[in-house]
Amino acid sequence: MALVSAALVLRTNRTLSVWAISAGLRGGFSRGFGPVQSLSAFCSASSQTVVSERRGSVVTIGINRPEARNAVNQETAQRLLEEFTAFDSDPDLTVAVLHGIGGNFCAGYDLKELAHQSASLKLEQDVTKGPGPMGPSRLQLSKPLLAAVSGYTVAGGLELALCADIRVVEQSAVMGVFCRRFGVPLIDGGTVRLPCLIGLSRALDLILTGRPIGAQEALAFGLANRVVPDGQALQVALELAQQIGSFPQQCLRADRASAYHSALEAPPFREAMQYEFDHSVAVLQLESVAGAARFSSGTGRGGAFPTSSTHDDTRAE
Repeated sequence: MALVSAALVLRTNRTLSVWAISAGLRGGFSRGFGPVQSLSAFCSASSQTVVSERRGSVVTIGINRPEARNAVNQETAQRLLEEFTAFDSDPDLTVAVLHGIGGNFCAGYDLKELAHQSASLKLEQDVTKGPGPMGPSRLQLSKPLLAAVSGYTVAGGLELALCADIRVVEQSAVMGVFCRRFGVPLIDGGTVRLPCLIGLSRALDLILTGRPIGAQEALAFGLANRVVPDGQALQVALELAQQIGSFPQQCLRADRASAYHSALEAPPFREAMQYEFDHSVAVLQLESVAGAARFSSGTGRGGAFPTSSTHDDTRAE
């Protein structure tokens, strides 16, 4: 779950200009895997909250806040939106791979930022007119997106992983709706995509309990498409992306679009997204800010849940 200002509306000119500059520095594009070339060639990667690397017709998009287990703040949400939009509009790119840098995919929205900046909380009410709270979650991409999942992939991070067509999951990864503990709703498509992917019964198990699941259970659920040894998710996802990118693309995209249409257009995807937002936004001030403050003070670190005998989990990480 992420909270972004209504002012964080896609600045198309800025996005395309950044992409064009980086493309110019690369000296052109090529099909297939070539040398890794990235925006960090001219801007220090360590200062970027999102780092993209272009490998022929495949682009990797890495969340780069390892000190926060890649929790997404407002800046990161905007950068993810820009990178996803640039990928989808670039005719020379066929597949994107989303991953987390430093051992974790994404631990959700940065609740410390929410706890300390709740007064500036503003959200685009109409899901058709602005970005999703986590950034790209309201987009309906026209090309395949893969997720290389490692470490914590929870709360809004799980919602980002659900945006992918295929999830390659490392053996020690942990997935779950951890925001359940703090009254932070799924507001980036989690209640729309998760039941569609794994069925209502299993989705409700995860949504209502917030419990963590490992890679093998995720595979059994259909949440994970591949399970790989630790440290190999990105490489396996890149190899899979290369294979997908080698197929005739217009046919592949037409079949992909048809599958999504049949799965999400009844009820319409945007109607379901709007319903999710409309029925969750009031919770933010009622429960989410207080929950974020509890997290900021140390409650619930390391994925700790309250015991059955208490509602006040004071365990620290």
